[in-house]
Amino acid sequence: MTDDQSQPLISEISKHSLDPRAESPQRRSKIAKVNDDNIAVEVVEEEEQKESVTRPMNPNPRLQRYLIAIEYIGTRFAGAQQQTNCRTVVGVLEEAFQKFVGQPVSIFCSSRTDAGVHALSNVCHVDVERISKRKPGEVKNGGDIMVIDIRRVPADFHARYKAQERTYFYRLLSGPEWASSFEKDRAWHVPESLDLPAMQKACNVLVGRHDFSSFRAAACQANSPIRTLEELNVTEVVSTPYFPSISERLRSNSVMEDPTVSLGSDTDHSHTSLTSNEGKSDGTNGEACQDFGLRRKHRCFVVTARARSFLYHQVRLLVGVLKAVGAGDLTVPDVKRILEAKSITAASPMAPACGLYLGHVKYDLPPDS
Repeated sequence: MTDDQSQPLISEISKHSLDPRAESPQRRSKIAKVNDDNIAVEVVEEEEQKESVTRPMNPNPRLQRYLIAIEYIGTRFAGAQQQTNCRTVVGVLEEAFQKFVGQPVSIFCSSRTDAGVHALSNVCHVDVERISKRKPGEVKNGGDIMVIDIRRVPADFHARYKAQERTYFYRLLSGPEWASSFEKDRAWHVPESLDLPAMQKACNVLVGRHDFSSFRAAACQANSPIRTLEELNVTEVVSTPYFPSISERLRSNSVMEDPTVSLGSDTDHSHTSLTSNEGKSDGTNGEACQDFGLRRKHRCFVVTARARSFLYHQVRLLVGVLKAVGAGDLTVPDVKRILEAKSITAASPMAPACGLYLGHVKYDLPPDS
């Protein structure tokens, strides 16, 4: 955190009752530009800043704009954007800031996540009038939303339109066992075994600049389906929450006794914890089964998607196709066919919101004021 972020941000975020969820499509963007080859140029939502950024600056010298990074569990939110009679991320933040400054404020998010979608780091901006010696960093955090970073920015800096890149993560759990209670609403559990190499090959088809009409929800209002997907990959990671297995604890003890003993790579550890049935006994001769009550770990995959902007539901539709490839329902050539069809009807069912996380929003930030 920067120096002015060292002071903690607003009054405790109050808990709201759970309200029905609703998804809000993206706002209509400007008409797509066309280059010399008559190919639609990717519509960047930042073009809308003429409507929101160029408004006259408030002459009040006590008004300061802050950029705020927040994390939240999206399960009990009806989305990020303000909605009537719904509990939303912006609604909770605006209520908290109003209690802090004593007057209404407007908060603008960089990314308007849907109901049930989580954020490791979403970014907003807010204008706060310094009417007391209290700092906007004095907001206490709690519940299912938390301010994780804050920075002063110029009055014309817009959290949404100044964003250069957005990164999303999607968590998949693979295995026939029921998903753990600790993973409820935090990942998409699929009973099938997923083929990681096949999914990675499918990513190679989708990454780059394409017409993503097949991965665009019907409610999307963007005028152009052209997007540049800078990164799309699938990685197998250790399932969480993670606790050391018997063999790992034994290896750790061996290292303490003999530093020359190697624990091996992290990959070896995750493989052991995910696939082994160590400590099992057949229970014969009256012996107790040592693995009774121990849950077998699922395989955990994370899909990473990175681009300047995304179409409405694009990431979840991409994950739906990748999962179908991993499960053997589609082939890599099928993915190319779906992309070229340029129709949402060609795509696989969309992945649920619960596994999606907004991971990071990238900016070219000005020097700290």
